[in-house]
Amino acid sequence: MTDSGLIVTNAHVVTSSATVAGRQQLRVQLHDGQTFEATIRDIDKKSDIATIKVNTKKKLPVLAMGRSADLRPGEFVVAIGSPFALQNTVTTGIVSTAQRDGKELGIQDSDMDYIQTDAIINYGNSGGPLVNLDGEVIGINTLKVTAGISFAIPSDRINRFLDEFNEKHNKVQTKRYIGIRMMTLTEDLVEELKQHNPDFPDISSGILVYDVIQDSPAQHIRSPALCFGDVRLGWSCPAIDTLRSLHSTSAVNSTEPCTMKCS
Repeated sequence: MTDSGLIVTNAHVVTSSATVAGRQQLRVQLHDGQTFEATIRDIDKKSDIATIKVNTKKKLPVLAMGRSADLRPGEFVVAIGSPFALQNTVTTGIVSTAQRDGKELGIQDSDMDYIQTDAIINYGNSGGPLVNLDGEVIGINTLKVTAGISFAIPSDRINRFLDEFNEKHNKVQTKRYIGIRMMTLTEDLVEELKQHNPDFPDISSGILVYDVIQDSPAQHIRSPALCFGDVRLGWSCPAIDTLRSLHSTSAVNSTEPCTMKCS
């Protein structure tokens, strides 16, 4: 799928009922016999799609993805796989229909339109590519009903799966980071702090910042030993006086500046 080692396959090929993405270790063997350790990255059992990441520092050979929306009945296709452990087996056929509703196959909760082909697909072909005559992957072999009637997940659906999970990973990577250790001020905590410091501000709520992490965004802006008060994000948000409200506001996808009032 990518030369860095991301591979798309069927979820049922790599999963069991106890499988959790990112935890199960696999071994991947290439057509030339090379083997690599790999990890399941993302799984969608309903769509029967999964990605695995091969642990390698070298670039791997890849096939380009085609557009399954451009497929027409009668086009020649090639199915690649290892049926019955017979590695690197190639079968050919034509596209019988480019959009076979999954519900017609008895998959009641399906929202997928499969590619139907008469290319021979047997046990061991699942997860392998269905390729057009331009050498582009236009589907993943997934299901055989009987001789001459087999099905593949369209490449356009695979691309949608990849986009959704890439977006999810990007959201995790871009999680807001302030760089301060803090706690929510309660009336009891305020009273206790006043006993230790007579100059403590006369407030009833807020967030106590008791540490600023070195080289964090907070340190580069301002780093007092203690900071009391409320936080505002931009000009439209209400005052924030608990850690929960601060975390909720900082998770908003906004580029507005964050202004902190301190006492």
